Amino acid sequence: MKPSISKMRSAALATALATCLSNATAHAQTAAPTNPYLTNVPSITLPNVPAYLGLIGSMATFKPSVAAKPYSMAPSLPRDQKIALMQAMMAMMPSMGIRDAMSFMSTKYKAKDGLTFDEVVQSMELRANTLNFKKVGHSPMWKDIQAVLGDMDAPRMEVFHYCDIAAGREVLKASPESIAYLPCRIAIMEDANKQIWVITLDWDLAWLDTVQGKMGVNNELAKFAKDINVKMDNIMRAAANGDL
Repeated sequence: MKPSISKMRSAALATALATCLSNATAHAQTAAPTNPYLTNVPSITLPNVPAYLGLIGSMATFKPSVAAKPYSMAPSLPRDQKIALMQAMMAMMPSMGIRDAMSFMSTKYKAKDGLTFDEVVQSMELRANTLNFKKVGHSPMWKDIQAVLGDMDAPRMEVFHYCDIAAGREVLKASPESIAYLPCRIAIMEDANKQIWVITLDWDLAWLDTVQGKMGVNNELAKFAKDINVKMDNIMRAAANGDL
């Protein structure tokens, strides 16, 4: 019996990837770069080839769920399948620690030197009001750390919750599970050096343009998502700059 076209394509893709990784390994063993700015760059460990091939196989056979109507929950993946998929995906980031992973998934701006914490908060709230971005919650985490844990040395950190209800509705209609990420949150916190940072999840969905079918995101939902990302970035930059 002849192999199916999809299996032949998966096998060809797996072979091509293995060849690329093999060539990359050989290239990495060449002489050190002469550029003085590259002499202290950390070494990069190439991903595990079998794990990569396993991921390719999983993605080649995966069938995305289709919503019968708005607010329809997607089927839950069994825990063992989730673990297997995450292990394969982690093979793409073998040298990345948890600090790097969290930084990768966030957007952050350092506040201008000389700005106080309260001034950063004030600028953020003023810009949010200007953009009609409703504040729906506030979590002063540092106060709880002090009151509950007795840790008086923890830096100041506060989380502010914002919502665009029209955009939220469209997101939930497409994927009810998205409620786990709502409402939008902007955190302001001091780091170990008393520098102030404005932080949120990275809401930029520009990478969807590289995915066939954009993972089912329609034009209306994409418009809302882009609008939210632009507003969030505007608010955060205003906070970091101390704009009034």
